[in-house]
Amino acid sequence: MKRLIDIIISGLGLLLLSPVIMVTYFLVRRFLGRPAFFRQVRPGFEGRPFEMLKFRTMLDAVDSTGAPLPDSERLTSFGRFLRASSLDELPGLINVLKGDMSIVGPRPLLMAYLPLYSAEQSRRHSVRPGVTGLAQVSGRNALSWEEKFKLDVWYVDNQSILLDLRIIILTFKKVFLREGISQEGQATMEAFTGSADNAITDGEKR
Repeated sequence: MKRLIDIIISGLGLLLLSPVIMVTYFLVRRFLGRPAFFRQVRPGFEGRPFEMLKFRTMLDAVDSTGAPLPDSERLTSFGRFLRASSLDELPGLINVLKGDMSIVGPRPLLMAYLPLYSAEQSRRHSVRPGVTGLAQVSGRNALSWEEKFKLDVWYVDNQSILLDLRIIILTFKKVFLREGISQEGQATMEAFTGSADNAITDGEKR
């Protein structure tokens, strides 16, 4: 039933929102350059990799050594608008239609995070990752990693169609109010380091 709902919502969403997606595509090309899409391999169901699609929100600016500049310097006002409105997430409907993702589920993070999870945190991969999720409507990037993972695992243990519907409704509310877009003191969200000492850099960590 959940997969059927995903197919219906993603299919209708892509059809009805196609004008918005097209306009956003051309605006991203205009203000941020090519490519318009951000593509990155992320862990899906049971940690299996898939290529996640989003609209890019950052410039490809680098320093004199060729290393990417900090997120705060690459994230433009237009990029912030895309994130605040969640328009950058619209290409994710393609991932849902393909079966890589679900409308609701734990957000797909980085492949590099997989060995950093505890056994309990790894259970977030027991379901398909989502375009939106319980952690996103409970605080988004304002939450700590530990709080996010607890909510992800709670969702895995308590998922239902009614819960998904509640999360979808709350997602529209959060987008309208623009809450929890970034972590305090960060342009987006600090990297999850687990038990490792070295931070992982990710310009699109959400």
